[in-house]
Amino acid sequence: MKKLLHTAALVSTLAAALASAPAWAQTAAVKVEGAWARASVQGQKATGAFMRLTAQDGARLVRAESPAAGITEVHEMKMEGDIMKMRAVPTLDLPAGKTVELKPGGYHVMLLDLKAPLAKDSSVPLTLVFQDAKGAESKLELSVPVGTAAPGAAKAHEHKH
Repeated sequence: MKKLLHTAALVSTLAAALASAPAWAQTAAVKVEGAWARASVQGQKATGAFMRLTAQDGARLVRAESPAAGITEVHEMKMEGDIMKMRAVPTLDLPAGKTVELKPGGYHVMLLDLKAPLAKDSSVPLTLVFQDAKGAESKLELSVPVGTAAPGAAKAHEHKH
């Protein structure tokens, strides 16, 4: 009886591990580094989130979601003539093994219609949805730190010569 219970526990543990393996494998396909969201103030209805994305086998960022915002979109800022324009992009290609930087003044995740201000030193939930070459979607859930600058960025007053 004791051996049967031990075997049942082992099978149950193995089944749980196997059931979670596909989710781990899918989310491990895209590495996220340096993620942060810009803090906002009362009355401000939009802000951005930034990070570096590296897809080991290539993928596309097809959308982003956050309960902190009414609308979450992937945006691009670029110069058109002498005017800086921002627009939503339907997808963002992540070439295999190459890091794509989402940064102020370039590609970024836009959090629109904020439900409350994002306070400095808090965090905001953000889900990134990727699509692989076969069209399969996977989600990566993040808790993104909120700040006034990228984590680790030196502040002007800290430079001492």
